[in-house]
Amino acid sequence: MHPQCDKVRKAVELLHKADPTLIVDGEIEADVAVSPDVLEQNYPFSMLKGGANVLIFPDLDSANIAYKLLLKIGGAETLGTVLMGMSKPVHLLTVAPKSRRS
Repeated sequence: MHPQCDKVRKAVELLHKADPTLIVDGEIEADVAVSPDVLEQNYPFSMLKGGANVLIFPDLDSANIAYKLLLKIGGAETLGTVLMGMSKPVHLLTVAPKSRRS
């Protein structure tokens, strides 16, 4: 039990209420969630099969760290930042300095 786990648990509950057909699972370590074999071994009861394609984090710091690692090391494709709470979601675009562009 931890406050950050509680945040993720609450987010999963809200997603299930909003759309019960979504395949959503919570409180799984990020490295396990994106590794289908490890996910099946450690969480055989999970609804996720083949690994997660969306990750939910308890705070901005952990999300930024993981997203940049997945982008740089794992070759992941990223989408975001998305600002919620307005009449429609807004995708925020940031421009990286030329020295950081690849």
